[in-house]
Amino acid sequence: MTGWVIFGVLVAVVLIYVADRVVKARVQARRLRRMSERLAAAAARSEEQQAQRAAAAEASAALTSVLPAIKRPPLTLPDPVSRGDVPPEG
Repeated sequence: MTGWVIFGVLVAVVLIYVADRVVKARVQARRLRRMSERLAAAAARSEEQQAQRAAAAEASAALTSVLPAIKRPPLTLPDPVSRGDVPPEG
């Protein structure tokens, strides 16, 4: 009779230990899955931001390549005499 009680206690301890390990493994797997999902979301946001930056840089380059063609001559030419320069002889 005593042997069966000791055997029952040992089986109960082993079952409790196995159940504890299973619960801890499930918690860790859930934690890793959430971490992986957050990492994937962060990577997607980073790629989207990079695409926006590239589009902005491309638009800026396109605008810069057009702007030099819009230059116009100054409205008035500076008068060399009014600046104190010596007028050209001739």
